[in-house]
Amino acid sequence: MRKLVSALATSALALFAAGAANAQGTVKIGLVMAFSGQFADAASQMDNAIRLWVKMNGDTFAGKKLEFIRKDTGGIAPDTAKRLAQELVVRDNVDILAGFVLTPNAMAAGDVSQQAKKFMVVMNAATSIITTKSEYMVRTSLTTPQLNGALGEWAVKKNGVKKVYSMVSDFGPGLDAEAAFIKAFREAGGEVVGQVKFPVANPDFSAFVQRAKDLNPESIYIWVPGGAQPGAIGKALAERGIDARKTKVLGQLELTDPGAIKAMGDAALGMIVSSHYDAHQDGALNKKFVDAFRADYKRDPDYFSIGGWDGMHLIAEVLKKRPVRS
Repeated sequence: MRKLVSALATSALALFAAGAANAQGTVKIGLVMAFSGQFADAASQMDNAIRLWVKMNGDTFAGKKLEFIRKDTGGIAPDTAKRLAQELVVRDNVDILAGFVLTPNAMAAGDVSQQAKKFMVVMNAATSIITTKSEYMVRTSLTTPQLNGALGEWAVKKNGVKKVYSMVSDFGPGLDAEAAFIKAFREAGGEVVGQVKFPVANPDFSAFVQRAKDLNPESIYIWVPGGAQPGAIGKALAERGIDARKTKVLGQLELTDPGAIKAMGDAALGMIVSSHYDAHQDGALNKKFVDAFRADYKRDPDYFSIGGWDGMHLIAEVLKKRPVRS
């Protein structure tokens, strides 16, 4: 992780130098996230990591004090995200735009970053195309093809899956993830026996899961956004009698995050996911982070948390190398 952030910092340095605004003793960071609504827990996990990073590392770099301005999109709301980003730039005179749990919001704010030449750090939103929206943007999380392409190949070659039924949310990251999974799955010799798309906002999974059960597939691939939906679809699988220990259920890390597992209970047993981060992975840096997070927030950090933590590390490293001029 340290090498990744160092490499990102080198790239970000040039972007920040080009787009930095003047500041009087502070560096203003505008955080745009869904602090309310069904994705509020995801935003909370990211924001908690940001607050913890500042607590552990300080709030002053190169003589500049970090000042945070938080804006709530309320959910998937690209028009709102763009308006809030514009307000942050024009009214609040922020130096950096950051946060962005959700793809549509990040893409909308990317237009503002490009037009205003503002450094933008995407700490989660993972659709591969996002960073093309602004030449002043970097990302500290992942792209969905990274995880799902690897999962598709592994499912066939290492887990023996031959046929799969695909169920994904009908917006950028879900489509991005499914495309990568299916391409790799087919190239490895697998067959896709059906596909269905969920509406993004507040879907009722029951009918979709029943359709999958009627086909009795060998395996089901699922992509839904983090927050309330993984637990809800896990419950729907259980209610329709789909046992992940018998029908192989594959997906991205959101499907079995701690909140989802708590909501699903035993229905989560047997699910297989691909992930770029787990709170239980070895390493001194991760242990220090996890221990501190647990102490302050009484829960494990997750992939939203590590995106926020690494995003702050990146911002600090950039400021050390190229402080904002007052």
